[in-house]
Order: sequence, then C-alpha cells, then structure tokens
Amino acid sequence: MKRIQKLTIKEIAKRAGVSKGTVSAVLNEKDTVKQATRENVLRIMKDLNYRPKGFARIMKRGDAGKSIGIIIKELNYPFYTTIAEGAKTYANSKGYSLIIASSDYNLESEKKLTSLFSAKDVRGVIITPVVEGHSEIEHLFKLKMLNYPFVLLADVKGIAANVVEIDNERAVGKAVEYLKRNGHRKIIHFAGPPESAHTRERIQGFRNAFSENPLAFNEEMIVPVGSNSKVSYEKTMKYFKSRKRKDYPTAIVCFNDLQALAVMTALRDLDIKVPKDISIVGNDDIHYAEIYSVPLTTIRSPQREIGQKAAEILIRHIESSNSLPIERIVLDTELIIRKSTRKLSIK
Repeated sequence: MKRIQKLTIKEIAKRAGVSKGTVSAVLNEKDTVKQATRENVLRIMKDLNYRPKGFARIMKRGDAGKSIGIIIKELNYPFYTTIAEGAKTYANSKGYSLIIASSDYNLESEKKLTSLFSAKDVRGVIITPVVEGHSEIEHLFKLKMLNYPFVLLADVKGIAANVVEIDNERAVGKAVEYLKRNGHRKIIHFAGPPESAHTRERIQGFRNAFSENPLAFNEEMIVPVGSNSKVSYEKTMKYFKSRKRKDYPTAIVCFNDLQALAVMTALRDLDIKVPKDISIVGNDDIHYAEIYSVPLTTIRSPQREIGQKAAEILIRHIESSNSLPIERIVLDTELIIRKSTRKLSIK
C-alpha cells in the first residue's frame, strides 16, 4: 500500500525529469505539454499518491475549514436534496462542511464543477453523474489521475471508481411483478432521460421482468418521456391522444415520482381515472408521492442512506494515509403500495 507523501511540485518535477512549470502546466491542463510527458507526470503523481493544490494546503492547516462537495442533477427534486441531507449529516459528524452544487443534467456543468472542486480547498466530491456516452468521462479520468477522492452515485462504464447506488433493475422488476400478480397484462414503462444510467438500468429491469413470463415483451412497451415535469406532461398527452381507449395500457411504471405526478396530472386532464382506468407506479418515494391527490404507489429508495454511505466512503478515502481499495455499495429498495394502483380481475 502506498502512503501519501508530503511532496511538492518541485519534487514531482525532479522525479519526472521536467521543470516545475511543466508539472504546473499538466495540473492546469495546458496544451503546451507533449502527451508522453503529461502521462509520465500523471503516472508519477498517482504512484506517489500525490494530491495537488488545495488538498495539500488544507492538510497543512489540520481540521480548519474541512469540506467536501456533492454534485447533484437537480436542486429542486427532493430525491437529490434528501441524498444531500444524508451526506451533510454524516459529513458534519466528522467535522466537514458540505458544499452542494447542481449540474442541471448538463455534462459541461458537471465537468466545470469537478474541475472547480478539485482545484479549490474541497477535499473530495460525491457525483451524481450525467453520462452521454463512453467518450464523455474524461473529467472522471482526470480526477483519478490526480488522485482526487470521489464517489459516484451511479455506475459509469469504463471508469473504476467508488460507487453507491440502488439496484435499479431489481427495483423495477418488483413493480412489474406486483402489477402482474394483480391481473395487469398491458403494462408499459415511461422511460427517463436517455443520457441517464438509471434510465438504462430501469429499462433493463422492465425488460427482464418479462423474460420468464408468458407475457411477451416488445419495444413499444418502452416509451421515452423524460423526467422534466412539463415535458413528461406533454408527452403523456400526446401518447394517449394518439391511441384509442381500447389500446390503452392498464398500468404504467414510471421512471421516477416527478414524472409519475406529471403523468397523473395529464391523465386527469384527459379524464382518464387513476387507478380505475390506469394504475401508476412511481420510483423514489419523494415526499409529494404520499400527499398527492391520489397517493402514489412507488419504489422507495433509501435516499438518506445513499448520501450517508457516499460521504462515509469519501471521508474514509480522504483521511486514509494509504491507497484504499475501490468500494461499491448497492442498496435495496422497497415497493410502497398506495392508492394509484388497483387489482384487476384475472381473465
């Protein structure tokens, strides 16, 4: 196991056989450095467990001003704010402050925030990643090369990192199995944002639920709706206006609760009754799910525990003088039955 050494840029430069200016240019992503030189400098920093800039400064001051960051996707969605609250509670118990920022589902914003946090006196970061493709994770590779501690709240293919997440495939599978047990045969899934890893996992969970069942799966059962309330409402209206009532599904499994509430609002405006005509299942169990006019059946995620576990892993890696193994925690979910679903007679 390698120990964190009290190294300076000067010492890194000496070991790499380059100038201090070259090391500084590597750290600041200047394009004046040859690729081979850049890779050599980064390799030496990683091998020596060197943490540059603000991290080194804050270590000298001891506990004064200790902080970690969290980048969530949306500030006004209770699912993410509750995760942040869980992280904050644990961080505070260990003497850390939590800085909360939102990427607003924008990859460039996420990149800028990770760069900002790693360059300032923020010891590490929890990230709810926005993923648009395999080529869009260079900023995460940079954090790894700089030995900057971070924890992801969704698994990202191609990057070996600390992860805390829920079992999305199993969660959606529970919802589908519940609906099938209650007589539903025409079930569809309103999918979330295409760039989200959770969207892909929940689609897979929906698909898997039909793999060992006489009910046949087809791709038309997956309807891209997104998670924005306005867009979800509009796409729901369009979907049902384009179909005859005899072709309506009897149940919809939604990507998350925010989408589900927008879907129920659209159905109300179309005079389609929930759950008399269509049963709705959400995902996350945010506060509004229970107090909506038709309380929402939903998949409860342990939101505070997600934040707490992520902060726990992050701070453990920050404070360890040794390079620790990567940690991956997958938390289970619970199906909460409320009034937005009903049992059908099985024919």
